[in-house]
Amino acid sequence: MQLMVAIAFGYVAFAAQSATLIGRVVGVSDGDTITVLDAERQQHKVRLGGIDAPEKAQPFGRRARESLARLVFAREADIEWQKRDRYGRILGKVMISPQDCTSCPRTLDAGLSQVEGGLAWWYVRYAQDQAPQDRERYSHAEISARELAVGLWRDPVPTPPWEWRRVSREGRPPPADTVR
Repeated sequence: MQLMVAIAFGYVAFAAQSATLIGRVVGVSDGDTITVLDAERQQHKVRLGGIDAPEKAQPFGRRARESLARLVFAREADIEWQKRDRYGRILGKVMISPQDCTSCPRTLDAGLSQVEGGLAWWYVRYAQDQAPQDRERYSHAEISARELAVGLWRDPVPTPPWEWRRVSREGRPPPADTVR
């Protein structure tokens, strides 16, 4: 019982601190970053929370960007967010209407879709920034994509983007056994 209360309290605390940005997606930088234009015509860089997609130069980087663009570009989106990253981007959950019903409520989670399609990792390092039910969904989505060898999980030893970036900064090849 105490655990359920703690989880419920954690969700309430999480939800109480959030804000929502509403706008049209006018740019897709890569598999986890978009630009949104709000009603006042102000642009906002948004990093999809809970995921880390392959970098552009990394295997599946281009596919991850193309997938996200097909999903969200030129569509209205609700971005539920709590904070900005060190680059000033909004970190948030990007919600859109399902592809076949643009007048439907925005119930499709773009970040979760990227993980389900094997085009992003669930970013466990920042799991505490997600609502508990989102952590569970993203975790299960990655496990399922791995088991089905979908997208980047076809690679026998996919290199996570955070490892790719670290190695790129240090200028040496990534370890062959790095999955997480």
